[in-house]
Amino acid sequence: MLPRETIATADVPGGETLTLVSHGRDFIIMLGRDELMGTRMQFSEEQLAVLTLAELSAPKPRVLIGGYGMGFTYRAALEALPDGGEVVVAEIVPEILEWARGPLAGLTGDTLSDARGTVEIADVAALVDDAVDGTTPRYDAILLDVDNGPEGIVRDANFRLYSRTGLARCRDALNTGGILSVWSAAPDHKFTRRLMDAGFEVEVRTVRARPNNKGPHHTIWFAKKPA
Repeated sequence: MLPRETIATADVPGGETLTLVSHGRDFIIMLGRDELMGTRMQFSEEQLAVLTLAELSAPKPRVLIGGYGMGFTYRAALEALPDGGEVVVAEIVPEILEWARGPLAGLTGDTLSDARGTVEIADVAALVDDAVDGTTPRYDAILLDVDNGPEGIVRDANFRLYSRTGLARCRDALNTGGILSVWSAAPDHKFTRRLMDAGFEVEVRTVRARPNNKGPHHTIWFAKKPA
């Protein structure tokens, strides 16, 4: 059995420590002893972007992604982005981008220099607040993959995102017809109800972790802001 090798660590502001490890040809980001993401199972994170963009009617969508991670969702969003669209990524851990340009450079490619995308070292909740308060334009889609589901496991402050108040802020940061999409490792019926209570039209889909229809089942909520 191949051993796991620690490559780097980074502290999450207000949270625990992230560890980047290699396992043969694969890379994994750990939170404590738990796997947050890895290169062996990235399909559902890519589908978070692909399926959301496929549902948008905006001709030049403005997309906000919460969490860069290994860039799975960001790269998929850029690939599916219509002409004239733009993608903004909020990543709260600066070292994540150092990893993207360093040991994960083969995975990253040239996406961090793509003129259609911007990666900001910021809390995604702060960028949502900017859109609600009119400091920046609203978004046509907000994609959240900052935790392993609608709980603040990476940092306690993330619980705000999934509360009724946080979901209402996300709704107000969207243009009419915009979509809030949330990735999760498991279903959560109470979260579905909170989305509905926040005024969204909600669809829940199950996506496999690998494109060959294998691996764990993951959950994605697609919450649309009605007219």
